Amino acid sequence: MIQRIITALVLIPLVLLLILRAPIWLLAIVAGIVALLAIREFLELTRHYGVEPFTVGTFVYVGFFFAVLAVYPPHDKPLRISAFIVFSGLLAVLAPFLFLTVAMKRQKLASAFPAAAASVFAILYVAIPLGMLVDMRRWPEGGLTLIYLMLVVWSGDIFAYFVGKTFGRHKMAPRISPGKTWEGAAASMFASVGVGLLLSLFWGQKIPSLFQNYPTFVSWGMSLPILAVSALLNIAAQLGDLVESAIKRGADVKDSGTILPGHGGMLDRIDALLFAAPVLWISVAGRILLFP
Repeated sequence: MIQRIITALVLIPLVLLLILRAPIWLLAIVAGIVALLAIREFLELTRHYGVEPFTVGTFVYVGFFFAVLAVYPPHDKPLRISAFIVFSGLLAVLAPFLFLTVAMKRQKLASAFPAAAASVFAILYVAIPLGMLVDMRRWPEGGLTLIYLMLVVWSGDIFAYFVGKTFGRHKMAPRISPGKTWEGAAASMFASVGVGLLLSLFWGQKIPSLFQNYPTFVSWGMSLPILAVSALLNIAAQLGDLVESAIKRGADVKDSGTILPGHGGMLDRIDALLFAAPVLWISVAGRILLFP
């Protein structure tokens, strides 16, 4: 418990400083490093399923993805979003062809498809969602958008942990994650929506302006989509946590790694974010693309 709190107290200010003050290229580099660490842990988990992964090839592919994100120039909003869609989509589509082609060279052909599938899944599961964070940082009020995402996800995680540990009685998914309870899940939702509401009121129209063409609660000055998206982010974050727990449970492993004292591995720390980031990206990018 003490290690978990100390690690959080050290990491949270660093993450907030990075989001608000770091240039895009530095954020892309850090996101790439986090992605590589998480993918390394994920590929190690696949070994417990009998997979012999393409570790180096996956690292090169993901490193190239974040290197391009670090250097590609800014454009007008719709063009920039379209550029990210085209680039990330192209890499996602090419990944199966590339890794399956490389897999044909293996002497043990039975290991070829599982190895290629693991690499492709790692790219879709880890790299592209983290790439979305870098892309969102380029948007108007991008720093505040990422702070909103982090605080909504973190608050839900914290409340789920402490409320579930103290008051949890009804197991949510005992086969996958015995420690998770419905009481903790409800507290998590309450915290995420509450933080979304408070941030919207505190920041005025800066965050709601991202959803300005959607309906709003004008009496509160509160954007209706902020409440809805905060709830969706919480659901996605909890699902992301459960999915990673299922992967570890299938591999008969407690933590994905040991790099973060009290938190386990890097994948353990970002599992909720990997599902929540695409939800926010689609919510905001959809508004910009549909209502430029």
